[in-house]
Amino acid sequence: MTETTTVPSTGSDGAGAARSIEVENPATGQVIASVPVVAPDDVAALVARARRAQIGWDALGFDGRAAVMKRCQKWVSDNADRVIETIVSETGKAYEEALLAEIGYAEGAFAFWAKNAEKYLADERVRSASPFVKGRKLIVRYEPVGVVGVIGPWNYPLTNSFGDCIPALMAGNSVLLKPSEVTPLTSMLMGEMLRQCGLPEDVYQVVPGYGETAQALIDEVDFVMFTGSTATGKKVMERAARTLTPVSLELGGKDPMIVCADASLERAANAAVHYSMQNAGQTCMSTERVYVEEPIYDEFVRLVTDRVRRLRQQAPGAAGSIDLGAVINPPQSDIVERHVKDAVEHGAQVVVGGGRRDENGHFFEPTVLVDVDHSMACMREETFGPTVPIMKVRDAEEAVRLANDSPYGLSASVWTKDAAKGERLARRIEAGSVSVNDSQVHYVALELPMGGWKQSGLGTRHGADGIRKYTRKQTLLVTSFAPMKQDLHMMPYTARRTGFVKRLLKLVYGR
Repeated sequence: MTETTTVPSTGSDGAGAARSIEVENPATGQVIASVPVVAPDDVAALVARARRAQIGWDALGFDGRAAVMKRCQKWVSDNADRVIETIVSETGKAYEEALLAEIGYAEGAFAFWAKNAEKYLADERVRSASPFVKGRKLIVRYEPVGVVGVIGPWNYPLTNSFGDCIPALMAGNSVLLKPSEVTPLTSMLMGEMLRQCGLPEDVYQVVPGYGETAQALIDEVDFVMFTGSTATGKKVMERAARTLTPVSLELGGKDPMIVCADASLERAANAAVHYSMQNAGQTCMSTERVYVEEPIYDEFVRLVTDRVRRLRQQAPGAAGSIDLGAVINPPQSDIVERHVKDAVEHGAQVVVGGGRRDENGHFFEPTVLVDVDHSMACMREETFGPTVPIMKVRDAEEAVRLANDSPYGLSASVWTKDAAKGERLARRIEAGSVSVNDSQVHYVALELPMGGWKQSGLGTRHGADGIRKYTRKQTLLVTSFAPMKQDLHMMPYTARRTGFVKRLLKLVYGR
């Protein structure tokens, strides 16, 4: 995803000297809160407190930690309106986006990790084919890394910032969350929730700040989980390399949608609109380019255009009042505007929208682009805004080739009434997650790993690896008996024993 403000650069970013963050409601332009900045020099002391607190938190065991998570699940459910109000106030997104994509995710994540953490992190007994370890007990176990630093994005302050803290906590770690300076309020509210639900002091801490605070956090913690742009992810990885701190990175996307001639056009058109415009296009898995086979292109464009024209965009109100909200981080409008202008200069047409509205708040109109091709930035660079460029292709073969003509590989979708054909095409697309006749909903199947290929990231969230990454593997070999005083491979070497070992290797591996 595009992240333009929380930049852990290798030098000073200037903003780090500020003493507070003025939080703006992007739908109104009004400042709604002032949040004290955690200075870079203070981070080491906070991490030291987290490290002390982690010992007792880990000692609670899975049942004790799960009890806290279950109380959090109920707290979010009981306080949903308050959480939604906080999210909407700092993001300007629609009520439904906060309810479905954030509240719904958090409730499911608390339940999922409380139930499955112990299963994923249980000791594993291993059987080996090696004759040299016969009779030994072989075990792989998982130990929490200690202190996890999460650096979150601004587009989903609950799901993609705090959401990564849940499995890290369930694994027995302490967590320091550095939220985007654009949207720190939700992360702070989650701290209040955790305290009320019995989390020990200092196990979860919020460290608001700018790039310099993020740099200090990377220097001190035992693991870094970052969600943001590919450019910033490279800087995070470079900084972490100084201390050999492991990282997991969920980065940019330019997710393709392939619409075959035999697709259900109504469903495909509805999906193209929703998954390109949902959260005003500010989702890492947003549909950012659509390839449509020639026989159905004109009708597909007509259906999408009609639906986009009917979308309602304004400052969010009660449920059902709008479809699209604001541009959460105002500088993002510059990127969206540049992509639209570049497309037009290279021969594309804007059939709906195309402009920004910054009179009262920050908005970009829902936009449909046609006659696009890969010479245009809107088809090659991450836009991260409410645009849907639609390109005509000869056939599915050309669509797959173009879908793979990208440095990104986060997710993709294929649309056809022939599910078997759709799966064959999906297997050829270079992306971490591919859906057939659907999109994005794989994210709520927490059993499935979610991560990017190519420049869309390293590691995954969700599934077994989504919690194991917050641990260190330890291998145990236990010899409970010693029938021989000296094993065959031990010194001093003799020709007789070496000959026996050679015959043994031939017997086991020589066929």
